[in-house]
Amino acid sequence: MKSPRVFQLTALALIVVSAVQVGWWLFDQRAYTIEKVNAQRSAYAAQTAAAQALLDSGASPGRVREVLPQIVVSGAQASLAPAVDQALRTEEQRRINQYAWEGGFFLLALGVCIAVIARALSTEARVLEEQDSFLALVSHQFKTPLASLQLSLETLALRAPPPQAARTLIDRMLTDIARMEAMVTQILESVRLERGRVELRSEPLQLRAAVTRVVTQLEERARSERITIANSMAPGLYVMSDALALDVVVRNVLENALAAVSAAGGGSIDLSTREGVGEVELLVKDSGVGFEPAAGARLFEKFTRLGAAAAGGSAYYGTGLGLYIVRRLMELSHGRVAAHSDGSGKGASFVLAWPAAQEREP
Repeated sequence: MKSPRVFQLTALALIVVSAVQVGWWLFDQRAYTIEKVNAQRSAYAAQTAAAQALLDSGASPGRVREVLPQIVVSGAQASLAPAVDQALRTEEQRRINQYAWEGGFFLLALGVCIAVIARALSTEARVLEEQDSFLALVSHQFKTPLASLQLSLETLALRAPPPQAARTLIDRMLTDIARMEAMVTQILESVRLERGRVELRSEPLQLRAAVTRVVTQLEERARSERITIANSMAPGLYVMSDALALDVVVRNVLENALAAVSAAGGGSIDLSTREGVGEVELLVKDSGVGFEPAAGARLFEKFTRLGAAAAGGSAYYGTGLGLYIVRRLMELSHGRVAAHSDGSGKGASFVLAWPAAQEREP
């Protein structure tokens, strides 16, 4: 049995034993308090009987009160003073309440500690599961381009192919190397962002120009995958952001959209902008595989990969770090990002919002 499970069972046994112990302690203290109060009542009952005997023997009420101050005489009858009886009841209730509060607080504190430990264990288990999944994923991701590189190199080593065939093999190898480099870059960037080792310089940037530069670099891939990118962004909108961070954010979101649309067999990506209160929004809407509405927030968590599942086993798969990097960079840029889809196969839309720039770049 794994040590976290052993610890969980031990903690559960501890809280059960503690609860039983506290319950028994409360019961025992209540019984002890009642017993002590009853003993005092018995003693006062004996004093009342003695006072009555004195009255019956002819002693004056004043003499009885002098000898037994807790006894009151009404006519020829002796009884315990009401204040004394009330004091006994109050003391009994006070002690019972005290033990109940002390025991309840102890149980609450113990329960909170166990809840915190259980949550930490659950988080650790989830992180370990994500790490295992990530290692398996990265191994598979690297194995594919490495196998392709090996095949291409073996082909070149066995014979000298014609120039056109050699060019095709070289292009394939360059693509495989670029794919591995992109994965390594994402892994390193996610580590730097998580550890806070990124310093961003905020400056006014023209959003349309920045996005257009990224779109230009992705147009060839889009055409090869039968994807059209429609750009209806308004000119003249400026945002406050780091230039490199904005480029990385837009690139990752567009690559995610391209992968989703490609998995659906082709389609379109629409880019538009709108101004909000103190911010500028970039809207990226695609006709790709989409995702379940409840999964929108999870998309930006580390190692989350919904695209392959939504595509029914599509050939596309990523590291699950791209959108996590987007979220962290948007947070560091004092912006926000959100994703929405009406369901699997119904496309998706992403909203990126940056603080609006007060100044315009020359």
